[in-house]
Amino acid sequence: MSENGTRGRRLVVEAVAARRRADLVTGLRGIARTPPSTSSAPPRAPDVEVCDLCGVSIPEDHRHLLHLSERRIVCACEACWAMRSGEGDYRPTGNRTVWLAELDLPDDLWAGFQIPIGLAFFMNSSVTGCVVAMYPSPAGATESELHFESWARMTELNPVLRELEADIEGLIVNRLADPPLYVIAPIDRCYALTGAVKASWEGISGGTGVEFAVTRVFEELRREALNTPAEARS
Repeated sequence: MSENGTRGRRLVVEAVAARRRADLVTGLRGIARTPPSTSSAPPRAPDVEVCDLCGVSIPEDHRHLLHLSERRIVCACEACWAMRSGEGDYRPTGNRTVWLAELDLPDDLWAGFQIPIGLAFFMNSSVTGCVVAMYPSPAGATESELHFESWARMTELNPVLRELEADIEGLIVNRLADPPLYVIAPIDRCYALTGAVKASWEGISGGTGVEFAVTRVFEELRREALNTPAEARS
């Protein structure tokens, strides 16, 4: 067989092996996200929430973990939350909500972020090693990595943002409101905002449902900020 023929065959073999590895990883992730079941387990009502790690039923106000590399929020029972927090890629979400009534965000700085909607949250990602902006869309959260200079100017104007804990909390910016609203919130609350926008989106522009959903989320965040102990806010 010629050298070119041998090389071509090797490339095909390598491509098939890579595809098999990808299929295996996808399958394992699907298993990890599917609660285990047994033939003796009673049928579960479709609206009952379960722990994503062990499959037991959990209350509506359950805890969450963040899977770092997949940037995925995981619903957890108390036992799994206690055992898996800090293990591997799992991190507990933040526990403080801080209302920022006087954040300084000039229009030119916001324009430099190149975010096409006046609603986003910012998180310091230890996986990418930079600050990431996530903004809602009909398909869910869309990600954009920020230039270092833009975020450096942001923290220079607002030193409180230097205390933003990596991965587990984010700064939510709502420039759709007048005046704009700003709050530091646990990362699961940040993702909940994008989920609420996705669930209420209608048509091309989003419709009035998006406005109502965002208003409701910020009202809840304001109440949470008022109820956050002073030592947790600092």
